[in-house]
Amino acid sequence: MSYNKLILILLFTFNFLVSKSQDNQHIKCDSIIEFAKQQLGIKYKYACANPKQGFDCSGFVNYVFNHYHIKVPRTSKDFAKYGFTIPIDSCKPGDVIVFKGTNPNSKIPGHVGIITKNNEGELLFIHSSSDKRHSGIKISDFNAYENYKKRFIKIVRIPELG
Repeated sequence: MSYNKLILILLFTFNFLVSKSQDNQHIKCDSIIEFAKQQLGIKYKYACANPKQGFDCSGFVNYVFNHYHIKVPRTSKDFAKYGFTIPIDSCKPGDVIVFKGTNPNSKIPGHVGIITKNNEGELLFIHSSSDKRHSGIKISDFNAYENYKKRFIKIVRIPELG
């Protein structure tokens, strides 16, 4: 076999494997979002990560990713130094959105959710909210509430989904 043929075979194999890896990541992200949506309506409960008892925000994110054997931090605060920071306009479903807590003057993460959609300016995320009007697992529109924009810290890409 000539050197050129060997190079062509290696390039083809590499491109095939990269393409398959990207397909698997897309399937995994879709599955993560579908599993997260199955939790819609479960009540908010501080310091919990159990669908029978309820979820706090980081407990929910942790529960969803652990279902797929993907390790992520258990606390919102730990997302400050986790994963890869992604520009908000480049985020995709499966990325984690990180917010300050209810005190907008604090710089410490206090709330997290999972991006479900980023399309033409529509940015949706699923999270466990402690909002008194509608608490529990819900999907929210980032752009619909100024409070989310004021509290926004960053978007994190999970290394296994990179």
